[in-house]
Amino acid sequence: MEIDKNPLLEAWNTPFHTPPFDRIRTSDYEPAFEVAIQEQKEAIDRIIHNPAAPDFANTIVAIERSGERLERICGVFFNVLNADANDELMAISERISPKLTACANDIYLNNALFERVQAVYEKRGQWGLDVEDRKLLDETYRAFQERGATLSEADKETYRQLSTELSLLSLRFEQNALKDKQRFEMLLTTEEEIAGLPDSIREAAAHRAKEKGRTGWLFTLDAPSYVPFMRYADSRALREQLYRAYLSIGNKGDEFDNKEIVRRIVNIRLQLANLLGYPDYASYELSHKMAKDGLHVYRLLDDLLTAYKPVAMDELHTVQGFAIGLSQTDIELKPWDWSYYSEKLKDIRFQVNDEMTRPYFSLEQVRQGVFGLATRLYGITFRANRDIPVYHPEVQAYEVYDADGTFLAILYTDFFPREGKQSGAWMNSVKPQYHDAEGRDSRPQVIIVMNFTRPTDTKPSLLTYDEVETLLHEFGHALHGILAAGRYASLSGTNVYQDFVELPSQIMENWLRQKEFLDGMAVHYQTGERIPADLVQKLIDFSNFNVGYACCRQVSFGLLDMAWHTLKEPFEGDVPAFEKAAWQRAVVIPDIPEACMSTNFSHLFANGYAAGYYGYKWAEVLDADAFSLFQEKGIFNREVAQSFRDQILSKGGTEDPAVLYRRFRGKDPSIDALLRRNGIIQNEE
Repeated sequence: MEIDKNPLLEAWNTPFHTPPFDRIRTSDYEPAFEVAIQEQKEAIDRIIHNPAAPDFANTIVAIERSGERLERICGVFFNVLNADANDELMAISERISPKLTACANDIYLNNALFERVQAVYEKRGQWGLDVEDRKLLDETYRAFQERGATLSEADKETYRQLSTELSLLSLRFEQNALKDKQRFEMLLTTEEEIAGLPDSIREAAAHRAKEKGRTGWLFTLDAPSYVPFMRYADSRALREQLYRAYLSIGNKGDEFDNKEIVRRIVNIRLQLANLLGYPDYASYELSHKMAKDGLHVYRLLDDLLTAYKPVAMDELHTVQGFAIGLSQTDIELKPWDWSYYSEKLKDIRFQVNDEMTRPYFSLEQVRQGVFGLATRLYGITFRANRDIPVYHPEVQAYEVYDADGTFLAILYTDFFPREGKQSGAWMNSVKPQYHDAEGRDSRPQVIIVMNFTRPTDTKPSLLTYDEVETLLHEFGHALHGILAAGRYASLSGTNVYQDFVELPSQIMENWLRQKEFLDGMAVHYQTGERIPADLVQKLIDFSNFNVGYACCRQVSFGLLDMAWHTLKEPFEGDVPAFEKAAWQRAVVIPDIPEACMSTNFSHLFANGYAAGYYGYKWAEVLDADAFSLFQEKGIFNREVAQSFRDQILSKGGTEDPAVLYRRFRGKDPSIDALLRRNGIIQNEE
């Protein structure tokens, strides 16, 4: 095809060379992928047939830059696929995914190419490489090793087949979960059914029903609908109905059932690990993480359980007693009761709830507050630009500038749920930061995606405290991308060890528990009044409410992940039964027998967190320890912030994260800061 007829393949004459989303048609993607894949193959052929002896520039750097157009197209396509999919895009993804896997395999399983890489690696002390160059060389060589370069020809063919099937299975897993989730609707038509729900939740549900031409209050399994219903609805039967629907996603025995896909994914991963010389998939994955091996992962999870499980059981006893007193029945707490009774207990104990704080957390005010925090810490500023094309009318684009006026990045924000959008919240790079062949700093384009409550006819989008925390979290990931200052895309921004990547995101959540930050951000959307001081203090006071239960829940997910990926033999058993046995020791409230999270656990089976979910708790230890330095020096201390930027945010994956952390903190991390933050141990007087 002619390159100039396809906007994905032509030069992007847009502001800051952003993707021309307004001109891209669905039919453009496949032809563009075909051209870009062929271009990368030709680039690899030129490296292989280069008559010059292999060196760092003509082999390692050349491989790094060989697929720039392909990466550009992937950055556009997969962001749209996750945030604004339709059946046609999903069909394209199923056709293109095997081709992308084959393209990668053609690189890493190429004997002639690996010979050149190995030749450079064996002379690594002779090239005069700096730290970043050496890291690129090490990571390139490791990638070839761990993606089959040293296998026999027969085993390479097996690797090709397994990796191709795995990429398709992961894609189908996510699509099944999305389609199954989105076909569920619960339309309520009587006041009795919606008793207990705050006015804002009722209004949002009525607005949702109206958009679909229906009368009543419509509830779905999207977080802005599901979470408040479970928290406030008085009808225990309806809470149970919604809970069972959520915990049966991908587990109904129909065309969207994911159980067999789960079995096949874990078995393929085991086969791949064995093929590469590892006893299980976790050993393969952890060899390139801070934890290094399963022993250190289980040590962390065990330490957390030892500290938090007794606290969680005390919390359960308290909520159970409260529920009995409130209901005047001998009620036994079920999973669909926890949020409801916990919220009521929190309301009584702290005199604060989401409906009291929502008016102070309008999305626009929170966005300004979060952007303002980055300005206060790092001196960076944000400027809306409506001329930048976006893939959906609700998406907004911002130019980001450094304190000295230097352009840093483009930030896209996408805040509301819609049909075709994955649930949850995430950050992605549309384009990473790197230096091009002429040495120019090509700045990043990053996106943060949420699923917040939509504005209604009478109110703007008003966030819960938890949703504000989520925005801070994803914005922390965005800062990791925005402030990147490396030379190579594969080492830039969030391209770090998986159990380190959550440090920049989770540390941002700490400011939400600081009075000085809340005072400056939370403003009533109608009156313009700042949030009252007593309400701020209540928000801070309840930040550790049911912290034991929350920790055990995260540990249970980590245990499940490790159980799936420390299998030594192929799994053909019952998926829900395996799940319950895997996380049993972390469970606080036993679940119903038919519930199954694995069939909807995209982190493990679609989004790259296999044998890595523990990383959230690993990074929580890091973020508590790191933030304690801000608490010691001042939560807006620019010197500490600059050090965090210089040693963590800007470095990406250019150095070992343990080295970077010690350079910032001056010591190795300790779990003590987390235990103190959560009130498990007390600060010394």
